[in-house]
Amino acid sequence: MAEELIAVGALADVPAGRFLMVDVHGRRVGVTRLPDGALRAVRDHCPHKGAEICRGQICGTSLPSAPGELVFGRAGEVLVCPWHGYEYDLVTGEQLYQEHPTRLLTLPVAVQDGQVFIRAPKPRRRQKADTDE
Repeated sequence: MAEELIAVGALADVPAGRFLMVDVHGRRVGVTRLPDGALRAVRDHCPHKGAEICRGQICGTSLPSAPGELVFGRAGEVLVCPWHGYEYDLVTGEQLYQEHPTRLLTLPVAVQDGQVFIRAPKPRRRQKADTDE
């Protein structure tokens, strides 16, 4: 499938800890910067129940640890759904700590000459049916 680059804006305009929202072929996509500087683009749709996932908080999470111990980590790498609190890994798109996890729809991000672009599939054009008159 053919891809195209969708302009997002200047690299300096992509925030850490929140989303810069853009339109990609009529769908909302949030672009954010992780603590290590990596960029992520996420479709603004929770795969669980359809919430606007980019309205959720970008934070960390409790990590697996020993009984009686509470270890916090992954600061700035976890997106929490604003409706049900499901946690998604912004590095991989995978839902955390679920037996049958869902996955965020992520799009590749490219930087060229200080400008940020999302790589998105070109939309398919509908073909008109041939009609005999």
